[in-house]
Amino acid sequence: MLKSIGREFMLKTRYENMEPADQNNKIAQPPLEASYDITKTVIDLPMPEEIPPFMIDFMAVVELRTSVRDYQNMPLSLLELSYLLWCTQGVKQVLGNKATLRTVPSAGARHALETYLLIHNVEGVKPGLYRFLALEHKLIEVNMAKDISKEIIKGCLAQGFIAKSGVTFLWSAEVERMKWRYGERGYRYLHLDAGHVCQNLYLAAQVVGCGVCAIAAFDDEYINSVIGLDGEEEFIIYVATVGKR
Repeated sequence: MLKSIGREFMLKTRYENMEPADQNNKIAQPPLEASYDITKTVIDLPMPEEIPPFMIDFMAVVELRTSVRDYQNMPLSLLELSYLLWCTQGVKQVLGNKATLRTVPSAGARHALETYLLIHNVEGVKPGLYRFLALEHKLIEVNMAKDISKEIIKGCLAQGFIAKSGVTFLWSAEVERMKWRYGERGYRYLHLDAGHVCQNLYLAAQVVGCGVCAIAAFDDEYINSVIGLDGEEEFIIYVATVGKR
């Protein structure tokens, strides 16, 4: 019954119920990053070290963290966006084809999330849907249709403040990248990883004068279809708006 599905999930993903994962069965590891269409336009991002150093009271940043839904009609700079992407999925080191070390924790360094961006108001970037190529630290166009923003807002149950954001982050989970090591229990870790990433976004955004609002209420099937995901092997797991305070 649906009313007990959450409890059943937690029960069946306990360690004692786990079957050997693909890694144990010597099955090839999935790629560290999802493939992409090389014919699409790629945008170079400024490197995050170009952000001027800030003197920050970290305790104040943590204490002042709150969800912000009202934004100024003011663009983010490309450097500010680059900084936010670095803080949420920045690749510090690539360990061959085995793993990446990033600015956020991930179970077994699997880093099974991909970052999509609905850009409304970023200097020098056309509005549209993009994806962050974390290994290359670049953006790639995904869908530049005029109605893509309306479709994503519809998928997020018509939450109107998305339209006022400078950029909305949409994180997808690539299931096999996590399941390869952890089997069905990996679904738990996908959600934990999404929380790590979004909290970094909240804290980093304050440094560049932005506010954030996390969104977990969305029509899964609809938003996956809009982004172009199959909803099973890869699906949207979390969303967050960002805009100037």
